[in-house]
Amino acid sequence: MPTVTRWWGGRSDPERIELYTRWSFYSFLGAIPLFAVAVLGSAAHPVPDLAVGLFFAGAVGTAVGGVVLTRRGLAAHRRDELLPSRPVLGAFAAAGVMAAAGVWAFGSGDATPAVPWSVALPLGMVLTACSTVWTTRQLLPHVAGIGLLSGLAGHLGGTPLPGAVAQGAVLTVAVLSVVLAFRFSVWVLDVVREMARSREAQLQLAVAEERLRFARDLHDVMGRDLSTIAVKSQLAGELVRRDQPGAAEELADIARIAEGSLREVREVVRGYRSADLAGELAGARSVLRAAGVACTVVGEDAGAALPVQVHTALGWVVREAVTNVLRHSHAAECAISLSVTPEEVRLSVVNDGAGEADPGWGTGLTGLAERLAGLGGRLRARAERGRFLLDATLPRAAA
Repeated sequence: MPTVTRWWGGRSDPERIELYTRWSFYSFLGAIPLFAVAVLGSAAHPVPDLAVGLFFAGAVGTAVGGVVLTRRGLAAHRRDELLPSRPVLGAFAAAGVMAAAGVWAFGSGDATPAVPWSVALPLGMVLTACSTVWTTRQLLPHVAGIGLLSGLAGHLGGTPLPGAVAQGAVLTVAVLSVVLAFRFSVWVLDVVREMARSREAQLQLAVAEERLRFARDLHDVMGRDLSTIAVKSQLAGELVRRDQPGAAEELADIARIAEGSLREVREVVRGYRSADLAGELAGARSVLRAAGVACTVVGEDAGAALPVQVHTALGWVVREAVTNVLRHSHAAECAISLSVTPEEVRLSVVNDGAGEADPGWGTGLTGLAERLAGLGGRLRARAERGRFLLDATLPRAAA
């Protein structure tokens, strides 16, 4: 069971929905022989052996053709292509054999519902497989045709005309309900895939915005100084060529400006690499909401008066927690809470969508635990009932 849970938990939401949709089709279509046995059992009189053999062979062929058609249809739907014609013709041919054998087998005696059902069942199953690609507008005429053929078969099998019309109407509604239900599952799969693509685009946009911010800060720091260095370098070169005084002063200014620029660049990089609690909390809200994860922060104001070391350490906790939420879960909600007492500071991050299996400690959590241990703190992480809890505790006077 843990292996199955880990296998299922390692798949994305679109992959899970696709598996569910695919095997819903497969299991439903694969059960046609069982439905055929049920229809045969409802016969009110002895059925010729040849008719039984053809009916059951048609059921098996319809099941195989329906599964193949579903597989090809889902692949064509994903590539936005038309439904292949050969699998469609093959599946409908097998369904036609089953329907004709059913009319032969059950239509030679008294009126029985087995006659219209033997027509509607195989044709409706194949139409269900076609719903992977065909739109509702394309399916409706075929559903009406199946209902008409079922009613006609019932009437030819001995059912009075009003009863045959009623049977055709009931089977039309039944086939339409099943076909539209499976068509709806394909639509749900499309929606989940589109949401996954949107989430990936939002994450890429958040990363691009952060890179743009860093580039903008770097440009603001370096742009003016580099322009000044370029102008002074040209001036110093011209003074040297003309053998005029002042070149040494210009070169000294260039060295001073370059040293100042280097110092400012280091400050920008240091600020970009450091983890400030307030900044990380603001970034967590922005990135998680951009990824479609509802984020709530409780107790943010309580950390305003904490020492710098505590601010930095807890900032790293938030950064690592948000990274894990985005990379290793299918979270819809994430709650961050900060509590401060006279003795210690506690930061908790809880998210859903973590799966049932315990993911264990990776490199990030191990390094984070070592960082907190150096300040006298501790880190706890566990998965429980589909939720993941990351809890960090530090002494308030950590040094």
